[in-house]
Amino acid sequence: QVQLVESGGGLVQAGGSLRLSCAASGRTFSNYAMGWFRQAPGKEREFVAAINRSGGSTYNFDSVKGRFTISRDNAKNTVYLQMNSLKPEDTAVYYCAADLYGAGSRFRDTYDYWGQGTQVTVSS
Repeated sequence: QVQLVESGGGLVQAGGSLRLSCAASGRTFSNYAMGWFRQAPGKEREFVAAINRSGGSTYNFDSVKGRFTISRDNAKNTVYLQMNSLKPEDTAVYYCAADLYGAGSRFRDTYDYWGQGTQVTVSS
């Protein structure tokens, strides 16, 4: 069992930045590929970014390329999502997820564990 706790969400103006964190506990963090997803009201949960177990490979959704960066610190059992140049359409609840022995995936069903989410609101 892995417990995931997101933090760092909040209200920001368009063009601003936020850094989300996801702290993991319970199992060996480096055994898990990690992903970030988001869900806006009335919409399906969508992929944002993923990172493999070592942190050497990352994958971003097209709409966030060049603006969002995923990273991880295996010594701190934490994955991050740095979000720059935020837009109102980035408003959503952001979730981190863990995929045991994975390589990093855009598919929700790949992930074994999910956090409770953190709200990000971008005002225009």
